[in-house]
Amino acid sequence: MKILLLLSLTTLLLPAANWTQWRGPTRDSSIHKGAAPWPKSLTKDNLKLLWSTDLGEGYASPIIADGKVITVETLKKKEEIVRAFDRKTGKPIWDATWAGSMRVPFYAAKNGSWVRSTPATDGKTLFVGGMRDVLVALDLSTGKEKWRRDYPAEEKTPLPSFGFVSSPLLDTDHLYVQVGTALRKIKKSNGDTIWQALADERSMFGSAFSSPYRAKIQGVDQILVQTRNLLGGILPSNGKPVWSTPVKAMRGMNILPPTPIGNKIFTASYGGGSFLYDITKDQKTLSVKELWNDDKREGYMSSPVVINGKIYLHGRDERFHCLDPDSGKTLWTSEDKFGKYWSMVTQGKHILALDERGILLHIEANPKAFKLLSQIELDTPATWAHLAVCDNELFVRHLKGLQVYKWK
Repeated sequence: MKILLLLSLTTLLLPAANWTQWRGPTRDSSIHKGAAPWPKSLTKDNLKLLWSTDLGEGYASPIIADGKVITVETLKKKEEIVRAFDRKTGKPIWDATWAGSMRVPFYAAKNGSWVRSTPATDGKTLFVGGMRDVLVALDLSTGKEKWRRDYPAEEKTPLPSFGFVSSPLLDTDHLYVQVGTALRKIKKSNGDTIWQALADERSMFGSAFSSPYRAKIQGVDQILVQTRNLLGGILPSNGKPVWSTPVKAMRGMNILPPTPIGNKIFTASYGGGSFLYDITKDQKTLSVKELWNDDKREGYMSSPVVINGKIYLHGRDERFHCLDPDSGKTLWTSEDKFGKYWSMVTQGKHILALDERGILLHIEANPKAFKLLSQIELDTPATWAHLAVCDNELFVRHLKGLQVYKWK
């Protein structure tokens, strides 16, 4: 099965060696063909640290464009800072700051009250989500602010309980992101909202975790989005849902992005399990049907990857699983437990996985058995931001700083 993607024109115009948004240029954690091959084994001899810098806490993944590495931090629980570093040397280029402090609910406090949304860039402008539901556009070259939208202040929307979590998705003239209690289509030039969809003004359930994904399903271009309790496809032209379905989750913890597999959609939730939905078409109408639900394979915060039609999922149980979407069966589960969170990047049949404990794993994507080829422990505190990989360079944002590695 093939994942049908609609890549934005701006993404296609950027060099493939950039990492312009959450989960990479194609937003599915895959590396472009022709990129530098990965080593057969991870060792301290072939993975060298180029540079590192200390930072305040943050979950936002680094992005790489225009010779810069961009990252976001929460400093001293008072302000948010966007920083740009020279990709080759780590030398600071510019920074931008605004007030951005809040406390998440007590049951999530162990994971910290700091910035979560990963920025996105079209090569000219950088779009950054601030914790207090603030969206800021910065000039990528200088860091100068172009515009800002403070949704609680401007529209009186409730402050989200977990802050601004969703990561922006770009197209030529607009961006799509869950902010201000809804999925919004926002004009890149000035921040104006074009339309809103799936709005939920409850402060708890309106603060969506999931990030949107664009795909063509049954020949229909749509924005796939998961709210705290719904999964749906939204027309980018007018914001109208073409299909939607409830998704079970404890406390609305639908965190993962929707994952298309042909005309089917996979997701997994905390407290709900793993789900596969079939999107069918009758004349001009799309409808959705649940094909299976495995309540033993729950998701948490680790986005899955699909390789050769099989789903590779790091679950709430801290184990790694391979699922067959056709049958709904678990083909294998790793014997060992890992950390609570993984970020994965794929290249062909191989997976690089960064465990939240700072362990980098090199895995063969094999549907018959879990095959760990090698692993190496990085010198980092906890790593909850998504790994970025550009050619033979790895960018690791841990809770106390940023590290850049290079294959030898």
